[in-house]
Amino acid sequence: MKITFLVVMMTCASLASAQTWTPPRTPDGHPDLQGIWTNASITPLERPRELGAKEYFTEAEAAENRKRALVPASVTQRSGTEAHYEFTQFGLDRTQAQVAFSLRTSMIVGPDGRVPPLTPEAQQKIADRAAKAKGHEFDGPESRGIQERCIVWGNEGPPMLPPGYNSYLQIVQTPRYVAIVQEMIHDARIIPLDGRPHLPQTIRGWLGDSRGRWEGDTLVVDTTNFTDKTNFRGSRENLHVVERFTRVDDNTIRYEFTVDDPTTWTKPWSAELPLAKDKGPIYEYACHEANYGIANNLKGARAVEKAAEETAKKEKKQPER
Repeated sequence: MKITFLVVMMTCASLASAQTWTPPRTPDGHPDLQGIWTNASITPLERPRELGAKEYFTEAEAAENRKRALVPASVTQRSGTEAHYEFTQFGLDRTQAQVAFSLRTSMIVGPDGRVPPLTPEAQQKIADRAAKAKGHEFDGPESRGIQERCIVWGNEGPPMLPPGYNSYLQIVQTPRYVAIVQEMIHDARIIPLDGRPHLPQTIRGWLGDSRGRWEGDTLVVDTTNFTDKTNFRGSRENLHVVERFTRVDDNTIRYEFTVDDPTTWTKPWSAELPLAKDKGPIYEYACHEANYGIANNLKGARAVEKAAEETAKKEKKQPER
């Protein structure tokens, strides 16, 4: 299986090339962002602490990182193991897909390569929710996480972060709308470009309410109105996301975002990652179908409860000595 890495090197030379490159345009004159893209990446969201303030790897360091990420050409099976697949079989290893490789040491570019600290208010809310849920994790389907229930996925966005698998997305443009269809959970974001205001604060959605505009050759998408059930790294209904899509060459979109929630983080923070063009196709994502895990978890919990009740009844019937 061939593994493709698109090396995105944000050097002076590449920036100069990007400035002279002319993007393809739609009939209304805006850059054409349409197509199938992937945000698969081996760059961590946060910069490892041991790297300090180092923002970029050298080319030699980047090459070594790529080498470690590659799947071995062959795997020797240990005797006595029973496996029905090869480790290198497509889909069983997350590196067997097109990856837009960056020299950055982290996706986060500000303030310091790491997510800012949580506010005391956010820390208390998270602790309160955890305490409230303790012992009730399997009371019913509503007690399970929204990802496990196939409602939304934490990384599908906005903001859009690499989920580890199912990392493809498709962009479709018209003069009045941009649509982003994501492979993960198969959600679609319909983003108006006609200058309309955000919906009233009383109307909220799992993916928020997005409004787009063009700033030169960059598509800017502003999203608010998330629900209190949304959870992006602790931020819920007060999350505010600004995304920027800039096509920098035939095969790459520079995707940037800034998130802000004064009730969750001590300061706003921003990240950047490349989207790599892919020929596709994107296959339909199945989650609810054959989702036996959640049903079996709940059945197991009911069985444990029943066994505990029967044990309690037996102990109650035993005569006192």
